[in-house]
Amino acid sequence: MIVLGCNGFSRVSEFFAERLGATGINKHYLLGHDAAAALLIDGRLVAAVEEERLNREKKTTDFPAHAIDWCLKEAGITFDDVDLFAFPWNWTPQVLDEILDGIRASPLARDAKTRLMGDMADLFDQVVSPEAMLADFEARTGHRPDPAKVRFVPHHLAHATTGYFLAGMKDSAFLVSDGRAERFSTLTGEIRDGRITVFEDSVIGAQYSMGTLFSSITRFLGFVPNNDEYKVMGLAGYAAPPTPNPFLDHLLRLHDDGRYSFAMPLRTDDLHSHDALFEEYFGPFEDTLEYTSRVAAAAQQMLNVATAHQVRHLEKRTDLDRLLFEGGVALNCLNNTPLFEGSRFADMQVSFGASDTGITIGAAARAWLDDPGTDAARIHAAASAPVGPYLGPSYDDAAIEEAVEAFAGRVVVSRLDDDEVVEHVARLLTKKVVIGWFDGRVEHGPRALGHRSILANPGFADIKDIINTRVKHREPFRPFAPLVLEERAPEIFEMGRKTSSPYMTFVFPVREAYKDRIPGAVHVDGTSRIQTLTDEGTPRLTALLRRFTELTGTPCLINTSFNVAGEPIVCTPTDALNCFMGTEIDYLVLGNHLIAKNES
Repeated sequence: MIVLGCNGFSRVSEFFAERLGATGINKHYLLGHDAAAALLIDGRLVAAVEEERLNREKKTTDFPAHAIDWCLKEAGITFDDVDLFAFPWNWTPQVLDEILDGIRASPLARDAKTRLMGDMADLFDQVVSPEAMLADFEARTGHRPDPAKVRFVPHHLAHATTGYFLAGMKDSAFLVSDGRAERFSTLTGEIRDGRITVFEDSVIGAQYSMGTLFSSITRFLGFVPNNDEYKVMGLAGYAAPPTPNPFLDHLLRLHDDGRYSFAMPLRTDDLHSHDALFEEYFGPFEDTLEYTSRVAAAAQQMLNVATAHQVRHLEKRTDLDRLLFEGGVALNCLNNTPLFEGSRFADMQVSFGASDTGITIGAAARAWLDDPGTDAARIHAAASAPVGPYLGPSYDDAAIEEAVEAFAGRVVVSRLDDDEVVEHVARLLTKKVVIGWFDGRVEHGPRALGHRSILANPGFADIKDIINTRVKHREPFRPFAPLVLEERAPEIFEMGRKTSSPYMTFVFPVREAYKDRIPGAVHVDGTSRIQTLTDEGTPRLTALLRRFTELTGTPCLINTSFNVAGEPIVCTPTDALNCFMGTEIDYLVLGNHLIAKNES
């Protein structure tokens, strides 16, 4: 069975800009961001890519025409070969009626209610209804899927299934938390033998979305909401949460059933509805590290408390010992380690597709799991094949050499064999240099995981400042993640009950003996968001780290995404060369080609 999953809308960005003023800094305050496509064949994930990697528009909401086309070509099939088309949304007429009923019951003024109800009805008719989504698909691809082959998967169930599928399809409890989906922001439940049970009394509506509230705080601090929340996480390390914390004392309300709410609900029609409240709590906004870090630390503590409350209640509802945490809130890695350590669960997984980048995988997997022809034997067979994040386009030597030819005279190229790549690059990294690393298939998800990365030596205390200012062109407070061999990670980091973190989804304290050895990868609060490497998962990168460690005694490498601020991670060799030439990256590795700038 072949299942194509896709997420993205041709008109959603335009609609939210016109109706809610979601432009400029608020441009991601909408549905359908992180457009992507994924392809499953007989329960195996054979291709997945985000549209932004191909259309070069960061966090694009657009219909994933390029991503769909690439997935089909990668598998050598056409639309006629696809058995099911899966969409990670289920905007039924009943959902619309419930949204409209909620607006009617809200404390908004009559005119505001009327306007918002009209906007939501138009959003349904023009963008997100089943008919509108299929019309959009046909308009952008020329193919009209047979309605009998179409599956509309509720957004949060797609999230939960993403985590389940990517973690090997073992029975698990789950927590999903993000900005908002059709009506909800967070829920809990179980997946047993591929079947989902939602604990209905745990569902929290969009008006009490922790993800949206954190995004509102992100915007209040001057960053792009639904995009720059990781900057708030970085800032949180520069201050202790205030005591008392006004978010905990005045805004967050915890309920006995494991849910939470806010003293002041969020307003869909007002992107700035809580700004006055934030200033009441912390004083008029000041663009200073002292002010912004204090707000960030308070917000981080609030998020930690809210999710821990949910998990404590979930523990009482399930006898399963494995927890999946999915949704955009699950990318808050500062929260994930204490959340797991404070729970009774034996393991907690956060996938590389936890945000909306991965819901096409979950929608496709949900459609496949729910198909009558998918039995336990097929699930077991598919689960036996490990799924890694390296699912996007790759480029052979011919494609690399064609790209390099366009830069003739501007670059100096050395062609190396496999062993020479590792040796040469390891020796270069013993110095204070920055290297662009381009290898194999593009990784899926929001974080560079060693196939489209920028690498550097964390033994230099000022290397973080060099990368932030000369390469990434981003804020100086931003930390970098270290690569570490999985077998050595507990020696270097206080990992508690975790033994690996292959997708940069957990943060750990750096052991005292290593803080001075990897200063470039240690945040101001003494922690690091690590990526653990194995020979099976990333063979060339792992070999590079082993050789670098032999040469230097330093057991980590800095890894950050191969892009500059505001641009997607590079995909093609030409993308990599353009980024290389437009920054102060010292060397570029394209497959087996080592490239330097021609300074003559």
